[in-house]
Amino acid sequence: MLKIRIAALMLMLLASTAYACNIPVFRYALERWKAETCELLVFHDGPLDEKAKAFVDSLMSQSTSGGGFAIVKVQALDVRTADAQSLAGWRDLTEKEKKPLPYAMVRASHARGPITAWHGKLEEVAGQVLDSPLRKRLTERLLNGDSIVWLLLKSPDEDCDESLRKMIKAQTAELATKLALPDGIGLPGSELHSEVPLFLKFTSLELNRDDAQEQFLVRLFSGFQPQAYAEKQPLVIPVLGRGRALEVIPADQLDAKLFEELTLFLCGACSCQVKESNPGFDLLLSADWNSELFGENGALPPPPRTVADQGQPPILLPIAPGRMKSP
Repeated sequence: MLKIRIAALMLMLLASTAYACNIPVFRYALERWKAETCELLVFHDGPLDEKAKAFVDSLMSQSTSGGGFAIVKVQALDVRTADAQSLAGWRDLTEKEKKPLPYAMVRASHARGPITAWHGKLEEVAGQVLDSPLRKRLTERLLNGDSIVWLLLKSPDEDCDESLRKMIKAQTAELATKLALPDGIGLPGSELHSEVPLFLKFTSLELNRDDAQEQFLVRLFSGFQPQAYAEKQPLVIPVLGRGRALEVIPADQLDAKLFEELTLFLCGACSCQVKESNPGFDLLLSADWNSELFGENGALPPPPRTVADQGQPPILLPIAPGRMKSP
């Protein structure tokens, strides 16, 4: 059985603490990690008809560049005239199977390179891609100060789900009382910039495979672990910050030891550069994070001193390569 060795590429354990950042990783991620913008590409052949154009315009108006809150860039690409680089994803999609036009694809950033998070007919974007009830609840919890939200993509086996549910509940309850926040929060380089309460709180949300409103997430997560999903295993995804998913973990890979190690890392003192090397990925959420955190005219706070500033190399821990496939 393959094992997922999940350890972030942690830039921690610095020899000098002169400019150490003592903010927990989960809180640093919330205040300082700007969510990566996904791409929503609409492929079409020739000019869009009036209905399709109005729909694409509506999607653009919901994006951050169009005045909305969906962290996505919408772009229409004519397969006749677009450049080869822009059409690379389209060629990959249609290599084995022809797709009806207009057709939509969501591309997201990942430490291992861009990933196809979702694809489908243009009309399927509505009600699926830009937002969903679970993503709204997830955003609300993160903004309320939840340290880690553990997403559970349920299996068809209720007994298996219940066993995993009990393990998560027992671990979160134990770790919430066992762990402590790092010392030195509030000192220079470790200031907090929002009024979100800072405490250790771990919660969970459940996702049904057949929920029509959540198919974007279902297809995204199952694409990371296609074999485990096909075997009808539940999948677990720890989420922090502004919707940063650390990894997609099959149930048979997640035990109490790994659960604790992940929690210890995400609640430990941040090295301030961890996002750039972290194997996780940002979920497509619809939120005005800066305004919610820092007020109407809020802006990201200036970064504290980094590992590079101190002239010290990062300490890198290995993580096994992923098996991401297009959904």
